[in-house]
Amino acid sequence: MNERLTYSDSGVNIKEGNKAVESIKEHVKKTFTKDVISSIGGFGGLFNLDLEDIKNPVLVSGTDGVGTKLLVALMMDKHDDIGQDLVAMCVNDILCHGAKPLFFLDYFATGALEAHKVTEVVKGIAMGCELANCSLIGGETAEMPGLYNDKEYDLSGFAVGVVDKDKIIDGNDIKTGDFLIGLPSSGIHSNGYSLVRKLFFEKLNWNTDTYIEEMNDTLGNILLKPTKIYCNIVSMLMKKVEIKGMAHITGGGFYENIPRMIPEGLGVDIDLSSWEISEIFKMMQRLGNIDRDEMFRTFNMGIGYVIAVSKEEAFKILNILKSMNEKAYIIGKIVDEHVGVKLCQE
Repeated sequence: MNERLTYSDSGVNIKEGNKAVESIKEHVKKTFTKDVISSIGGFGGLFNLDLEDIKNPVLVSGTDGVGTKLLVALMMDKHDDIGQDLVAMCVNDILCHGAKPLFFLDYFATGALEAHKVTEVVKGIAMGCELANCSLIGGETAEMPGLYNDKEYDLSGFAVGVVDKDKIIDGNDIKTGDFLIGLPSSGIHSNGYSLVRKLFFEKLNWNTDTYIEEMNDTLGNILLKPTKIYCNIVSMLMKKVEIKGMAHITGGGFYENIPRMIPEGLGVDIDLSSWEISEIFKMMQRLGNIDRDEMFRTFNMGIGYVIAVSKEEAFKILNILKSMNEKAYIIGKIVDEHVGVKLCQE
């Protein structure tokens, strides 16, 4: 056998990989702060940890992906919004402990590398990092023919933040009578998409171009709306009020995420009349004949982030956010009559 094999014969295109690296540089550089001391293309991302204002620094890390929402992006061949989703799913999580996001890394795996697709994804990641005030200091692009189909790719992200040990938010001070503030979501965010796709694309046989009159947009645009990043709003609130606990409403919805911030033995009453459930969730529940508890166990239902505070601080938060034209709702309170989440129609 005299045939000479090359890496490209196996399906790996090094030239396309190099092209992708060059095309993302401008987007990555936009996220750099003065603390980034490495350049693009090194073996590791270097970040100068400025701890001047933090007495007892604790690093907080988080990692996540965007689930099968990726399949909607592939259906529409639109890949920038999904990058913001990736950042949001990570930084919103570490924010729950009071951490300030410092830097972010991404991992992009595909069957056949397409530079323009990588560029669009990283462009969205960079936009998300700018919204979260953190730097995109590294990442990895992996071309793995045979493991993924040529047009498919997968994403994961990693965020690192810092918080003063004395200011860690862990929910331990939450007590009966405290209030829950709900911050609106921007839509479905990045969880529950296996159910979303089964309903719209399998059961109803709709496509991404299907126009939804109630929402004045196409189904694809509605489904791809990126996850809201709460870092700026919450960081500002932490300076002005005493926050006892926070929860990012992702996979598991209300039932799984809110109890994560509450001390053992306490429960939550959620007032369903306190906010208007987003139209997309009403539509899904109606068209899919989905049980109410199933909806609240799967989706954010229009509330993407929950903050636990005392009654007095709750009204202060509402006034602060109202002055900024930001919406927020008192959606419930901490109780000791039961454990877990109870939905109430008051």
